Amino acid sequence: MEVPEYIRLEARKELARRYFYDYCKLKYPRHYTSDRVYLRDMCRRVQAFAEQNTKRFLIVNVPPRHYKSFSAGNFVEWRFGQDPLRKVMTGSCNETLSTTFARKVRDTIDEQPSDGVLVYRDIFPGTRVKYGQASMNKWALEGSTQDNYLATSPTGTATGFGADDIIKNAEEAYTELVLEKHWSWLVNTMLSRTEGDAWKVYLFMTRWAQGDLAGRIIDAYPDEVEVITYKAVQDDGSMLAPSILNRRDFDLKTKEMNPDIVAANYNQQPIDVKGRLYGEFGTWESLPEGTFKKRNYTDTADKGTDYLCSIDYIDDGTDVYVTDLVFSDEPMEKTEPTVAEMLDVDEVDEAEFESNNGGRGYARNVEGLLKERSSRRCVIKDTPQTANKEARILASSSWVNKRVYFPRNWKQRWPEFYRQLMAYQKKGRNKHDDDPDVLAGIYERVANPKKSGFRVRRA
Repeated sequence: MEVPEYIRLEARKELARRYFYDYCKLKYPRHYTSDRVYLRDMCRRVQAFAEQNTKRFLIVNVPPRHYKSFSAGNFVEWRFGQDPLRKVMTGSCNETLSTTFARKVRDTIDEQPSDGVLVYRDIFPGTRVKYGQASMNKWALEGSTQDNYLATSPTGTATGFGADDIIKNAEEAYTELVLEKHWSWLVNTMLSRTEGDAWKVYLFMTRWAQGDLAGRIIDAYPDEVEVITYKAVQDDGSMLAPSILNRRDFDLKTKEMNPDIVAANYNQQPIDVKGRLYGEFGTWESLPEGTFKKRNYTDTADKGTDYLCSIDYIDDGTDVYVTDLVFSDEPMEKTEPTVAEMLDVDEVDEAEFESNNGGRGYARNVEGLLKERSSRRCVIKDTPQTANKEARILASSSWVNKRVYFPRNWKQRWPEFYRQLMAYQKKGRNKHDDDPDVLAGIYERVANPKKSGFRVRRA
């Protein structure tokens, strides 16, 4: 006996209430087709994160035009269907995208019944937009005493709104200024609005740079992040979803495109990963056995935008082990006592300062502060650095990457140092070069000591 169509439909609606992918497939069958396997996988993993995972951040990296924004909006609809009292904040990188996203979610929930057409309330009859509280970017649902939904952007506001879920859709630029603006907006505006002890952040985006929102979140909250990544071109050369983007169209679209943009946008390889100077550094759990001198190399800030970089290390004749460092853009009256304290506490035997641009005076002040601490162990040296900085950095990079080891938790211990070091590019586009410059200096002291040229300061 054949099951009547209306019973099959009721069964599918019940599955849609329980499972995010079934909701998408029932509501938007033209997009969530059986050949687009990654969409089923993505929906199931997003739901599993929402319901079972205790981590705070989910990053979903998807190629352009592969329904990442569409799926993010559908997820908001589905979450409201499950719980009309839930509070959700969504963010896009500009006001136009934010408004478009908000309108789609609101209008879907507010669809009116129509003969022969499945609408939202056929699946979730208890979720409806409250009459009189349905502006474009901020609205409430029936039964709630507060606003349930807010859409915002870096130029918008989130004042007075708390959220259980943050859904962030990001089409990121890769200039450092824009990336920093987006990061500040996420941390200082959006995260500050989270409520309770079960909030979550969902970030649907295409990768751009190592320092984009995904990269910054991974670096800042390594134990709180789940990452889902889909490449347009699979490792075996096949396409992720040929019905969306086939190989012929991919080759045509990317033929004249910058290869870095192709790698980032379509295959989730951040631009500055491919072009950066350094690969991953080795780490140490325990220092080598034996008696080795404890050394320091310091480069003071040359310009207002520069960072002071001072690194304590030991070398065993082959490798360098970083033990502590100061990396700061604060004025010298604040960094001098900090550096002196590090040299004292770390019992450094020999500290070498570049004397360019006030470095000699800085070294003299640090020496005086050490004497005030009754610390006479450390010998202070200084010298001018006349070689081309970029050439020094490039020449030393291979040795530095192979021979310099950091403490196991160095990424969390010195996040700004790590971010700038790992973002340094082989060719141009470098706003800062302070940390690779100091590592180049260490290379010259350790691998080429006869040409060091440093002189002991005499009081």
